[in-house]
Amino acid sequence: LALPGLRARCRTAATLGIQCTSKRSCIGGQGQGQDQSKTRPGAQPPPGSRSAALYVHWPYCEKRCYYCNFNKYIPRRLDEDAMRTCLVQEATTLLKLSGVQRINSVFFGGGTPSLASPYTVASVLEAIAQNTHLPAKAEVTLEANPTSSKASRLAAFQVAGINRISIGIQSLDDTELQLLGRTHSASEALGTLEEARRLYPGRTSVDLMFGLPGQQVEPWLGQLQELLSRCDDHVSLYQLTLERGTTLFAQVQRGTLPSPDPETAAQMYQDGREVLREAGFRQYEVSNFARNEALSSHNWTYWQGGQYIGVGPGAHGRFVPQGDGGSLREARIQTLEPDNWMKEVSVFGHGTRKRVPLGELELLEEVLALGLRTDIGITHQHWLQFEPHLSLWEVFGESEEVRELQSQGLLLLDPRGLRCSWKGLAVLDTILLRLLLQLQNAWENRSPPTFKVTKSGAASPRGDSCFKYDLD
Repeated sequence: LALPGLRARCRTAATLGIQCTSKRSCIGGQGQGQDQSKTRPGAQPPPGSRSAALYVHWPYCEKRCYYCNFNKYIPRRLDEDAMRTCLVQEATTLLKLSGVQRINSVFFGGGTPSLASPYTVASVLEAIAQNTHLPAKAEVTLEANPTSSKASRLAAFQVAGINRISIGIQSLDDTELQLLGRTHSASEALGTLEEARRLYPGRTSVDLMFGLPGQQVEPWLGQLQELLSRCDDHVSLYQLTLERGTTLFAQVQRGTLPSPDPETAAQMYQDGREVLREAGFRQYEVSNFARNEALSSHNWTYWQGGQYIGVGPGAHGRFVPQGDGGSLREARIQTLEPDNWMKEVSVFGHGTRKRVPLGELELLEEVLALGLRTDIGITHQHWLQFEPHLSLWEVFGESEEVRELQSQGLLLLDPRGLRCSWKGLAVLDTILLRLLLQLQNAWENRSPPTFKVTKSGAASPRGDSCFKYDLD
C-alpha cells in the first residue's frame, strides 16, 4: 500500500511544495451537469482572477523539533517590531503587485506563529484590509503549539482577528512527544484543546502524527479515539517523514532508533481513516478530515489551484502579477533567512528570492496533482477554467492506464469529472505518476490551434480552438 505524500510537520508551512503545508465550505456529491463554481462555496475562480488566499510565515520557534526541516529559526534575540514592520510592508507590496481585489482567507503558519504577539497579527490583518477587500467572515487561521497557547493568549488572538485555530498536538503519548522533540505534554495538549474549543467552537483543528519509530497500530488508534472524544470538527493525520538533516533521521541512521515500518504506517492510515469515517468525519483531502462542513477554506484554495500570496521568510506563492502588467501565473519564493529577508524588504518592499512563470503544462500538472488530493477531484468545469481546449475526456478518456485504474476501483472518470475513489486516495502517489505521464503525452500530441484572420482585433479563444488575430 503506497501512502500518499503526507509530510510530518511542526505546523503547515504554506508552501505548495506541498507542506501544507497546510488548506471553505463544502461539498457532498454533485449531480451530473451542475456548475461546480456556482454550487460550491469553496470553488476557485480561474488562474488570473482577482481573488486569492494569503499565507503569512512566522519563522521563529522556541526549539527545533527532532523531525522538522522547515524554514524556522531559534533566535538569540528577536526584534519583533522589525519583523512586524517587514511583514506589513511585504503584504502591502505583494497585494498591490497581485492586483487582487479580495482575500478569501489568511493563514499564519511557521515556525510557531503563536509565539508572535497578537499585535503583530492584528497589524498584518489591518494591512491586508487596507489594501484589498478582506470580508468580515473570511477564515483567518493561526497555527498554535500547546506551550505557547494559554487561554489568555488564545483570547487575545481572537481579539486580534483570528477566528480559527490549528493545534499541533502530534501525539497523546508523552514518550512519543519526547522522541519528537516536542515541548508539551499530552495533558498540556488536551488542556489547550479544551480552551481553544471554548473560544473557537467549530473552528479548532488538531494534528496527529503516525508512523513513528517503534509505534504500533493499536496504541496509536487508542490515541486517535481519545482525541475524537475531545476534539472539534477538523482532524489532520500526518505520516512521519524522515528528512535528511533532522535529529530523527540521524538517530535512525545510527541505529539508535528503529526505522519506521512502512507496512505498519500504512495500516495506521487505513484504520485511522475508518475510525474517522465512523465518527462522522468526511475525508475531503488526503490528510484532512472534517465534519459539520468544517473544511479549511484556506487549504481548499491550494487544492483547487487558486491563487495564493506568500508573505514572510521562505513563504511560497502562486499568483498572476496583474498589478505589474503580468498575464502568467508565477511561482514565487521569498528569501529564506529572516535577517536577509528583512533587509530586502526594507530596500525593495518585498523579499522575493525567486519567481518562475508557470507554463500551461506546468499549471495543468499542478491542477491535476492538487485536485486529485481531494475527494471531489477535478470537475470538468474546473478543468476547463485552466485548459479550455483539451478536456478531461480528451486527455484521459481513451487511456488504457485510466481504464486499468478504473477497473481496480481506484479512479473514476464520469460526467462529474476525474477523481480518486476512497480506496484510491490511499495510493494517490502511484496513481498520479501514471496520470501525469498521460497528461504529458496528451499535451505533446494535441492538435495545434488553427488561426483565422479577422478584422475584429480580438484574441479570444473559440470553442473550435480557433484564435482570431487582426493582421491588418
